[in-house]
Amino acid sequence: MLNRKTHSADYPDSYYVATRSYHKDYPRLSESIDTQVCVIGGGLSGVNTALELAERGFKVVLLEAFKIGWGASGRNGGQLIRGIGHGTEQFSNSIGQDGVKALDLMGLEAVDIVRERVKKYDIQCDLKMGYSDLAHKPRHMQELEADKAWLDSVGYGYETRLLQKDDMHEVVGSDNYIGGLIDMGSGHVHPLNLTLGEAEAADSLGVRIYESSEVIDIQYGERPVIKTAHGQVTADKLVICGNAYVAGLDDDLEAKVLPAGSYVIATEPLPDEVWQRVLPQDMAVCDLRVALDYYRLSADKRLLFGGLCNYSGRDPKSIIGTLKPHMDDVFPYLKDVKIDYQWGGMIGIGANRMPQVGRLHSNVYYAQAYSGHGVNATHMSAKVIAEHITGETARMEIFEKIHHMRFPGGRALRSPMLAAGMIFHRIKDIF
Repeated sequence: MLNRKTHSADYPDSYYVATRSYHKDYPRLSESIDTQVCVIGGGLSGVNTALELAERGFKVVLLEAFKIGWGASGRNGGQLIRGIGHGTEQFSNSIGQDGVKALDLMGLEAVDIVRERVKKYDIQCDLKMGYSDLAHKPRHMQELEADKAWLDSVGYGYETRLLQKDDMHEVVGSDNYIGGLIDMGSGHVHPLNLTLGEAEAADSLGVRIYESSEVIDIQYGERPVIKTAHGQVTADKLVICGNAYVAGLDDDLEAKVLPAGSYVIATEPLPDEVWQRVLPQDMAVCDLRVALDYYRLSADKRLLFGGLCNYSGRDPKSIIGTLKPHMDDVFPYLKDVKIDYQWGGMIGIGANRMPQVGRLHSNVYYAQAYSGHGVNATHMSAKVIAEHITGETARMEIFEKIHHMRFPGGRALRSPMLAAGMIFHRIKDIF
């Protein structure tokens, strides 16, 4: 059961909603429609799948249970970070080294897709390049050194630079870190405006978008039939993009993705001398711990501070009360700064931290489980699905060779079991 404080039928009271640039409302489905492709889910995965297919000339219907960008796509931290999944080398036995290399390169391509889409459709989403990973301990620095060496080896086209402890104030006004890695090929974005802008682009190409149109039944077959309370869609192909909110759509997909709470607070706008101390280069940043902090500046120079990934399935009593001490630890001089917004939502976690992209049937596709790195990976997943529908199968075949385990225990036990398992990884962060 979703917490109604953070999951009413309308958007949450967030900084993103307060500053959205796009206000188009889409109708509720109230008829029977026949189409080539039906997409379920109005987040970044669903919207971009519809857009990719519309660009290729397909007739597409998109169904969203609430509002476009209502879920994680419109609630996340806005970090646009290269990479697909976590630790691609772990899949070498199933996809081979060529498959690992292909996934790694898709992780770079994914950010370029976002940049090109924003430019092509003139999407007003505060896109700004510049990002840095932050290290707390020597093993983090070893990871960053290896990451930079790999980027150099593949001819990464953007500036990267390792930072030592004495360099850190160039990027972040905190003494908590021993080093970092600047990556000018990653950055940050207003994610709700990105999603809404891409939806308007899809709409302009003929995609029929319906909001307040929750899918209540799917009949698989030669031509799937997708039913809502007031209408239905019959399609040649179906794409399911429910991610953390896939519960009730398909039992197999639901069993492989775990909803986990993620939360963000936004300060009041900071004076120039303050924000220039906090993040002097206006970069997005993340630390490398399991229970990580991530933060960035908004266009009007608020600090958007996120973290607190919660696997228990329960929202904290107070998002500010729980996240503000983390912010104060990083930036003690912001202790008296006012917090204007607090919000949260569910992200989809997979057991192996690799996005799940594939087919349930020959004509039924899905994309989900971005594990907190979905802004770019959603765009890549959408492109892979569109490629497969148009006959380019190679990249989909790589994703379909990756095994994704079901979380045991059913809906009632998945969250507590993962919460217990994460304690082990958080203990490792201490040492």
